[in-house]
Amino acid sequence: MRVALFTDTFEPDVNGVARTLGRWTNYLKRQGAEVLVLAPDPASGKQNGKTSSVERFASLPFFLYPECRLALPNPIHIRKALKDFNPTIIHVATPFNLGLCGIHYARKLKIPLVASYHTHFDQYLPFYNLQWMAKLLWRYMEWFHHDCRSIYVPSRSTYQDLLDKGWDDSRLEVWSRGIDTESFHPNVNREEWLRQHGIDGNRFVVLYVGRLAPEKNVDTALDAFSKFRQNIGEDAIFVIAGDGPSSEALKERCRREEIDARFLGFTAMPDLQQWYASADLFLFPSATETFGNVVLEAMSCGAPVVCADKGGVTDSVQHGVTGLLCNPEDPGSFANAMGLLYSNPDLRGAIAEQGRVYAQKQSWNAIFDKLAASFERFSIPVQPHIRHKAE
Repeated sequence: MRVALFTDTFEPDVNGVARTLGRWTNYLKRQGAEVLVLAPDPASGKQNGKTSSVERFASLPFFLYPECRLALPNPIHIRKALKDFNPTIIHVATPFNLGLCGIHYARKLKIPLVASYHTHFDQYLPFYNLQWMAKLLWRYMEWFHHDCRSIYVPSRSTYQDLLDKGWDDSRLEVWSRGIDTESFHPNVNREEWLRQHGIDGNRFVVLYVGRLAPEKNVDTALDAFSKFRQNIGEDAIFVIAGDGPSSEALKERCRREEIDARFLGFTAMPDLQQWYASADLFLFPSATETFGNVVLEAMSCGAPVVCADKGGVTDSVQHGVTGLLCNPEDPGSFANAMGLLYSNPDLRGAIAEQGRVYAQKQSWNAIFDKLAASFERFSIPVQPHIRHKAE
């Protein structure tokens, strides 16, 4: 099998889509498949060394998601790359410029086309006063995916969302997400780690990890933490790992309202694992997730999770068993859940343990085995060489 992946975000970009696609392509290579990735220059401007399996293009940031780039494709460059590579299947992962190129060449060269659906962009629109674009966006998304043999979605909730939009269930398949339990584990010298960062080991650490942007509902997290700290957990501190367009406004709010929050900025491994493992609970109020990778990471590190009862996180979190689910529009709901875990260490420990047990069962290899088998069903036999005259 020879897979040509068209995506507008890829490693070393740091987001759930880029990391998932990086794992997927590495898996394919280990299985003996050949992979060509067509992606923009990384958002950071830095690349992990040159590789013949990734073709890069100049790009601009996408305003709704700056970590996702809008590539400026070179048709001659793409045509030559595809001719040399001779793909048996084309995978489009984002509905932007490179995704459009993937659709064009799949049609032109009569190569089977599949897509992965990663982000509910329509749910981002209200946060940027662009809700009037929702119908237009969905028409475009339906057109974009029209020729796909299969559309892979990250969770049962996303599957149901697309069914409710009228998408054909015969073309929808769940491609779940796994966790690397060797990297995300509960081992930490908590007191020493916190001491290194100027935090008393007796403090109750509430952790948020993720992009700092309106659609992530971080203001609700601050509201909830403030209520929780004022009414119950006076010894609590809120640690926020991540960066994004709302960063400065959130910091200013914390200064103005004297919210005891520590902003770490972008945090990479292995430090990220140490923060997960040191947290007394993980707070994640985003209601726009198609999966929520950070929730599974926190669970794998032994942090009990408090999440929004909406979106892809509900696939991982069973209320009262592997975490607590809250009304995403009610900060008091999150504050009450935090208070319950704070006041009941036994419950907190039981939820942390059940969350870790669940995470340990989410094997990337098992997930990718199933996905690869699906790709094989649609892939054409390897041909000697592409003879089409592409445009």
